[in-house]
Amino acid sequence: MRVWDVTEYGVKADGKTNDGPSIQRAVDDCSAAGGGRVLIPAGHYLCGTIELKDHVELHLMQGASLIASLNKEDIRQTPCPDGAKEDSGYFIGALHAKNVSLTGDGEIYGQGYKVMRDDGADGHWKECPLMVEGFRPRLTYFEDVENLRIENVTFRDSALWTLHMAGCRRVKVQGIQILNHCRGANNDGIDPDSCQDVIISDCMIETGDDAIVIKTTAPMTKLYGPCKNILIRNCILASHDSALKIGTETHGDIRNIIMSDCIVRDCSRGIGIWVRDGGTVENIQVHHIVGSVRRYANAGNRAFAPDWWGKGEPLFLSATFRKNTRGPIGKIQNVYFDHIRMDAESCIFMRGEEESIIQNVRFQDLELVMKKQGTQEAGFFDEQPSERGVYEHEIPAMYIQYAKDVAVMNMRVCWTEDRYLRWASGIQTVNCQNIRVDGLEESVR
Repeated sequence: MRVWDVTEYGVKADGKTNDGPSIQRAVDDCSAAGGGRVLIPAGHYLCGTIELKDHVELHLMQGASLIASLNKEDIRQTPCPDGAKEDSGYFIGALHAKNVSLTGDGEIYGQGYKVMRDDGADGHWKECPLMVEGFRPRLTYFEDVENLRIENVTFRDSALWTLHMAGCRRVKVQGIQILNHCRGANNDGIDPDSCQDVIISDCMIETGDDAIVIKTTAPMTKLYGPCKNILIRNCILASHDSALKIGTETHGDIRNIIMSDCIVRDCSRGIGIWVRDGGTVENIQVHHIVGSVRRYANAGNRAFAPDWWGKGEPLFLSATFRKNTRGPIGKIQNVYFDHIRMDAESCIFMRGEEESIIQNVRFQDLELVMKKQGTQEAGFFDEQPSERGVYEHEIPAMYIQYAKDVAVMNMRVCWTEDRYLRWASGIQTVNCQNIRVDGLEESVR
């Protein structure tokens, strides 16, 4: 493999000079020559946007740090990942390319701490989302890339979404670390958006927002279609939001997803599935997941990011309207959970609507230990984003509403002696059809 060493392109590697143009020239030369490896030796490289090209591997050696500029003029602008009108952009990425790789033992550093601050909105708990001030790009953005490989790199302190892949096909993400601020707003770990044929494995992710979230945003669905054929396995996930999530953006279908063999560490939710925008989520298998989920303090009445979504639910399925909307909700169907073991502060929650009944869901070999772990009290259901939002409710082991053809097999629930006054034993069902429970065992510790 031919190698292009960026030190031959005049980089300073002092962490102050913008080395982006020099590194971009190396990338361009590599691609123009038919491809190869662009080598980043040890050093600190402050850069604006770097766009990878066809047949290029950007390889970060141990000790190499690519530092994202927070100067808007240095960053290539693209639509916001959530469809908002405000400007956004990305640091490292590729657009409409083939055979792109990002590898090595170095790091990509987002400087997110410079645009986040603690405004004390949750009092003394220091758990709510941080306030954001200033321009913040996505750390990476890969759109319409065929054969994308990302291996071993560490992503640190992203100011916004960390690894955003939109409309990509044949993707392998393996052995990476994402080390973001645990209270960072919108600093998702990995976001496959309208992607197909994706493997994510052997990753360690610590972040404030969702660790891994599969979605079909409106602009990407229109261009690239559904999200399908995704395998997520062997990951350790820590977040103040969801560990493994599908939705809420479901403008297109999401199908054929397997999530397995993961550890969930102190997340607000374990595994969540939302439909809100008309898409169908189907053929989902989740198995062999262990860990803990808890509730974190909110930011009160602050307008920006007032709440984490989740109150300590191990599993969560929700099909309902967004607030102030009445378009098609979409569907959740053919979902299978097995061998799940969680310490939890809230219930397994599943609620559809009369217009969108959740269908054909199986739970098998579940073990929940219901116990207080965090600083906040129980007694709330959380359906954000929706008309109902957050509201008081007693907490059973499982709550099901507007669902059909649900099987619960071999479920064990241990209620600890410090059980909340708002906890209620058993399984509650409302407006359901064909609910089968075969083996529910409850105990008090």
